[in-house]
Amino acid sequence: MSATSPYTRQEMMAIATGREIRDGELAIFGVGLSMLAGFFAQAHHAPNLRAMTEGGVYGSTPVGGLPWGIECNRISTNATSFTSGLDALGCLVGSGRCDVGIIGAAQVDKYGNVNTTGIWDGEIGDAYRAPKTRLTGAGGANDIACGAKRFLIMVAHERKRFVEKVTYVSSPGYLEGGNARARYGFAGGGPSAIVTTMGVLRPDAETKEFQLDAWFAFSSIEEILANTGWSLKVSPHAHVVPEPTAAELAHLRKVDETGALRRQ
Repeated sequence: MSATSPYTRQEMMAIATGREIRDGELAIFGVGLSMLAGFFAQAHHAPNLRAMTEGGVYGSTPVGGLPWGIECNRISTNATSFTSGLDALGCLVGSGRCDVGIIGAAQVDKYGNVNTTGIWDGEIGDAYRAPKTRLTGAGGANDIACGAKRFLIMVAHERKRFVEKVTYVSSPGYLEGGNARARYGFAGGGPSAIVTTMGVLRPDAETKEFQLDAWFAFSSIEEILANTGWSLKVSPHAHVVPEPTAAELAHLRKVDETGALRRQ
């Protein structure tokens, strides 16, 4: 961490994710760190960002801290309009109108496929069987992964989460790689980055396999490779991500004014 301005791994991940968002975009965020990253971007460098939630709350900014849900008072108090999940996910996202979405992951593989459904002991097999550990499910993440022009994945960088191939695809990335997404006619373009607690991975333009693009100042290539469950390639242009500026940290912490997400 920076000696002059300490920050947590989660804060660095949120700032790095927020830097991926551009002014004027139509964006959709889930609760938690994805919302922190999105509204940080709006506060810092994207004042004309048009934000919405999966529940159809449009054009709001958090009041009194980050919301606990996609329709709680903190996110609905100053909304421009209220629609519904059908409008948000089915129309704006499903039609390809949404520029960017942010989703989380329990597991992610080298092609950016996300599992948030369950953890199985080995392959599921021909007939469905219950997972060893049942997770929360996809929620609106599948819609975002299929329909947004691009989406960002936020995930803690742990070997158990970064697997060669997810057992269950809750939200599709590039499937088997290459042009595999084209077979399904998705309106969206796929994941543009996986932002972790250690660095940033981006897909190869041809194979769509994710490779290390950058690492955070407190991490290293060696630490990232050791915590990835496949033979992660390193981009020839891989570099250190600039540390947060004082202005970035101030904007981030104003969004998360209660400090609910400020964990080590």
